[in-house]
Amino acid sequence: MKAHGVFNTAQGLEKNGIAGASAVYYNLSEPQLYEYALSRGEAELAAGGALVARTGEHTGRSAKDKFVVRDGLVDDHVWWDNNKPMAPDAFERLYTDMLAATNGKELFVQDLTGGADAEHAINVRVVTEKAWHSLFIRNLLIRPDRAALKNFAPQMTIIDLPSFKADPVKHGCRTETVIAVDLTRMIVLIGGTSYAGEMKKSVFTALNYLLPGRGVMPMHCSANVGPNGDAAVFFGLSGTGKTTLSADPERTLIGDDEHGWGPDGIFNFEGGCYAKTIRLSAEAEPEIHATTQRFGTVLENVILDADRKPDFDNGSLTENTRCAYPLHFIPNASDTGNAGHPANIIMLTADAFGVMPPIAKLTPAQAMYHFLSGYTAKVAGTEKGVTEPEATFSTCFGAPFMPRHPSEYGNLLRELIAEHGVDCWLVNTGWTGGAYGVGQRMPIKATRALLRAALDGSLNAAEFRTDPNFGFAVPVAVAGVHSTILDPRSTWADKAAYDAQATRLSSMFRDNFDKFEGHVDLEVMDAAPVFLEAAE
Repeated sequence: MKAHGVFNTAQGLEKNGIAGASAVYYNLSEPQLYEYALSRGEAELAAGGALVARTGEHTGRSAKDKFVVRDGLVDDHVWWDNNKPMAPDAFERLYTDMLAATNGKELFVQDLTGGADAEHAINVRVVTEKAWHSLFIRNLLIRPDRAALKNFAPQMTIIDLPSFKADPVKHGCRTETVIAVDLTRMIVLIGGTSYAGEMKKSVFTALNYLLPGRGVMPMHCSANVGPNGDAAVFFGLSGTGKTTLSADPERTLIGDDEHGWGPDGIFNFEGGCYAKTIRLSAEAEPEIHATTQRFGTVLENVILDADRKPDFDNGSLTENTRCAYPLHFIPNASDTGNAGHPANIIMLTADAFGVMPPIAKLTPAQAMYHFLSGYTAKVAGTEKGVTEPEATFSTCFGAPFMPRHPSEYGNLLRELIAEHGVDCWLVNTGWTGGAYGVGQRMPIKATRALLRAALDGSLNAAEFRTDPNFGFAVPVAVAGVHSTILDPRSTWADKAAYDAQATRLSSMFRDNFDKFEGHVDLEVMDAAPVFLEAAE
């Protein structure tokens, strides 16, 4: 094979069983990857300098096509109710066939790191057949110094071949699309999809498996830190506002999606951001919008107008349009990816029922209850086949990426909250004045004002009422926020309809939490909604 670029010659792709590729390009820079992506017809150039690529049929994650190899070493540690097993021999057949599929191809390799805390980081080699995929993952993970690449030794390998079509019978999968994760050997095989997000979430899955055993809490969250060193963590699924709300010009951004919480504080898993761009505006989100006008950013499934300017209001391909950019494109981003222990934890939900208040303060037991519940609305386009928001419960605000049982993450989080005296808040960025289709999305100006008050500590001095449905504390008045919006029931024209929705949502919470009864104490169980009993 012809090898180009800078890499550790003792760790070539031959170590991975790849020997028949026509050429291998190691650790190419952004301009080089642009040249290959454009010349190969993989992408086009936007007016502002971003690279624009389309992912084809798959415009979101293929959650139903993700599998974990079930071998003797991981069997007792994986939450099989949530993770689809793949037999080791089926994975071997898949691995053999994917290696064979690399013969005669040009391949692009990036040697990168997952984890800004060196003690808990993992070296990741990502092999792709698309140049734009190589740029994407180069943006998203942490890039070692050029000199360090000559000694880079991978601890995890991802092979991403969109052109490869799996055989469900032979390879033990569901369709021609497959994401297969071997947690023992730290090998991930991705085939049949061009959606680049599968790569980054595979690294997250691996760290979610490895870190709890070391006493480190992996978190699907964004994070930032104030001028006084007061760090904040924002839990939430895609579309709830993690990226938007953590990009605060008055605070330093640690990261927008994946972090760990260890003995020394929090640290970013990534070196970039993967932000949604549908209806993105320079006025509402200036920092994120500015990244879409820069050379080096990858725009995913974004439509260009006649002048090659991005049309962020156009969701004709998908509502899940994205931009991927390195963290340093945000002016106030951390250059270390590390911060101290958080002073505040924010749990974001996009409540499609219009029942939740815009902010509520949680006790540690309530925080664990809502963390394990992971309630939100699955936003259109985030997963294949989801065309409009629907209520969902995704435990730990990231069930698809959690190999271990949720109670492991929940208990670890509760211990850390207690140890460091963290204030916990539930923030609804979803609907007010009615359910989805009747009400309106929560005004981002109000959400920002409430968050500002929570993070600067002033909200702790507010008068609170106890929510009759969920039992958590809700502020009665906050400066700069209309008091009506703080009481969801008062925003509904039909109060009886609100009560019916609250009853329905309470029932859903209780039904969903049944599976955790044997894993939590009575205090956490008592954090369940009380509305149904009050109604009876």
